[in-house]
Formats: sequence, C-alpha cells, structure tokens
Amino acid sequence: MINSKPYVRLSKDDAALLLVDHQSGLMSLVQDFSPGEFKNNVLALADLAKFFGLPTVLTTSFEDGPNGPLVPELRALFPEAPYIARPGQINAWDNGDFVEAVKATGRGQLLIAGIVTEVCVAFPALSALGEGYEVFVVTDASGTFNEAVRHAAWARMAGAGAQLMNWFGVACELHRDWRNDIDGLGNLLSDHIPAYRNLMTSYSARR
Repeated sequence: MINSKPYVRLSKDDAALLLVDHQSGLMSLVQDFSPGEFKNNVLALADLAKFFGLPTVLTTSFEDGPNGPLVPELRALFPEAPYIARPGQINAWDNGDFVEAVKATGRGQLLIAGIVTEVCVAFPALSALGEGYEVFVVTDASGTFNEAVRHAAWARMAGAGAQLMNWFGVACELHRDWRNDIDGLGNLLSDHIPAYRNLMTSYSARR
C-alpha cells in the first residue's frame, strides 16, 4: 500500500524564497542543464518571487574563493533583500545570520534553490525540515554535476519530506486562478518560455 500525504499548497502569503550560492564560479559546475537553460530557470524563479511579493533571502559561500560572486542579475532584482555572504559555512543553516534572516520573513514555507543540489540545496533543506518548516525544492533552478547526482539528492530530500517542484509549477500554484492576473503571469511566463509567447499572442488577438 502506498502511503500518501495531504496536499500542501504553496501560499504566496506564507512562502519565502531562499537562493543559495548562485555564484559565478559555481555556475560552471552545473552540467545537468545547459548554461542558458539553467540561468533562465534561476531568473524565472527570481522574477516570480518579485511578481508574488515573496520575501527573498540571498546567500553566498566563500565569495573570496573560487566560488565567486553572486550572479549580478539576482543582486539587481533584490537590492533590498537580506544578503548573507557566508565566510565559510558549507551548510547555509550553520550560519546564524542566514537563519535569522529566514526566521525574520515570518514565513513557514520555504522555496529553496541553489548550486550544487546535493550540498547547497540539500543541507539547508534538510536542516529547515528538522526545524518544522515546509520545504519546496525548486529542481530546475538547482544544478549539479550530472543527473545521477541530482536524482540521489532529490531522493534524499523527498524522503525527508521536501516537496520537489519546478519553477513553472511554483508559479501556477502560487497564482491559483488565471483570473487573478492573466496578463501579468502570462507575460512573465512568456519572458522565460519562448513558446509561451504564442499562447499570449493568440489570447491577445481574440480580445
């Protein structure tokens, strides 16, 4: 018999976004997505966080080392967001400033994405689950060395209770109903999914 859990929906009133170690050096380690596809996914997730007004926390690891600086587009999108440059902690949850920034959002649902999946995403995801948060891992805005590694990481996190989603699923679950803002979400999707522009074009032509 398959054990099932209740459907827990993301809520724009209870979700926060944690972007972990999307750094210029680490970006080169991502091999389970093409470079262009991966960066598009990360920026799409960031854009939808802005669209839905989600509190967002940015963090980096050992910027002065080979990991490099935060991807500049993220800094530009969230100039007022907490930005935690960790001096060396591999697990972001081991950094007190990061944990305090997460708690300060007042949110109980955490969307987490980062590089690399089995470390920078999995470690804080597992830590947050241990402290009672609902964790949603955004799989296509998280990257690692290869597909075998990522599937092992996904299995570990899912087994601990994390929900695995992609950024498109996150957008739709937060939005709930197209009538809330057809053009707003439709245009956001079109900016990151070229084929989606066809849907919006045909929709606009019928109005």
